[in-house]
Amino acid sequence: MSHHHFLVVAGNIGVGKSTLVEGLARRLGWQAAFEPHAENPYLADFYQSMPTWSFHSQTFFLSKRLEQHFRIGLRETSVIQDRSLYEDAEIFARNLFEQGHMSARDWRTYHDLYTTMSMAIPAPDLVIYLRAPVSTLLDRIAERNRGYEQSIPPDYLERLNDLYNRWANGFQLCPLASIDACALDWRKAGDLDQVVEVVRQRLTLGT
Repeated sequence: MSHHHFLVVAGNIGVGKSTLVEGLARRLGWQAAFEPHAENPYLADFYQSMPTWSFHSQTFFLSKRLEQHFRIGLRETSVIQDRSLYEDAEIFARNLFEQGHMSARDWRTYHDLYTTMSMAIPAPDLVIYLRAPVSTLLDRIAERNRGYEQSIPPDYLERLNDLYNRWANGFQLCPLASIDACALDWRKAGDLDQVVEVVRQRLTLGT
């Protein structure tokens, strides 16, 4: 049986993950796994009282992502995943904790659950981490014009960027390729080619 590769594309809001995942899936003939879009039943409560409901809300997101990772492990094809379990925990949930929106007790329980999950699921063969400054993220968020994203404050994106860099620097479950996405547009064949080349090199080296 040929080896099925599992690739994760990681990065902040607006950095171009989905566009890159689509392009790579098309170019490599792999399946794309996009963010699970199940309606979070805690969100309305969470926005009313973050400290009360952040644990519930984040655990819901984690369970949906775990389900996605588990299904990826069962697939008979190579898969490219748009954002990962690791980011849910180490960037988004950690940010809630560090901002005081999740209690230390809830964070410990959540993080213990996540840590065990991350050991139980198949690790990716490669993580592609897309980085870009907040100015670039804001430009791209404005360009794609999703209503709910237009009010995201720059300092929130800055905090997520810091958390992403901390996470990427310490990530050890598999090789991680950090790509400066600032000047790259995955809709352009030449820019997409650069990343395809990174994937081909890193995965051939890693098998």
